[in-house]
Amino acid sequence: MNGTWEAWGGVAIAAIAALPVAGLAAWWLAGRRGWRAALCDVGMVMGTAPWLWMILTPTGTGRSVNLVPLRDLAEVLADDRVIEQFGGNLLVFAALGFLLPVRHPWFARSYRILLAGAAASIAVETVQFALAIGRHSAVDDVLLNAGGAYLAGLLSRHWWAPRAATENRGWPRCRSPSCHRHLHDVLSGAGGELK
Repeated sequence: MNGTWEAWGGVAIAAIAALPVAGLAAWWLAGRRGWRAALCDVGMVMGTAPWLWMILTPTGTGRSVNLVPLRDLAEVLADDRVIEQFGGNLLVFAALGFLLPVRHPWFARSYRILLAGAAASIAVETVQFALAIGRHSAVDDVLLNAGGAYLAGLLSRHWWAPRAATENRGWPRCRSPSCHRHLHDVLSGAGGELK
């Protein structure tokens, strides 16, 4: 791993040390949002923040950018740090991709998870470039970050796919009791049921 622990071991230790604080935050939020939402919110922050810390840590001054897809990936394949580069980039927004559709039903579509990962990655790459912190901004990083969020979302699919199926049947969204009664009557007459 060529010095990876020496460079980033402190981030890993800080993330582990923050777990009790994360537990308290989840407990506090659970009283306001429920356990599912609280655990998802805290998990997204705890799973993403260490990676952002590493990505946004200055390595010097200056900036560089590559907007040609797959150019940097080809160079990484020839490098002895290929596992670190690929694995790290896939994991940056994995917690976001895994928990976002569980937390927010709107993201319970695979392409939306991919778009959320891509948008977050573009924001990070833009910040890297704007701050001139000696980091290289590349479209390949966006592809890997978004791909990691998408793959992680697929891993959590059994928690959000059933909910997405019931919420996207084309039923009208009702907020009033009379609307619910009407919808129930319509579905009951059609042999369906309101979930």
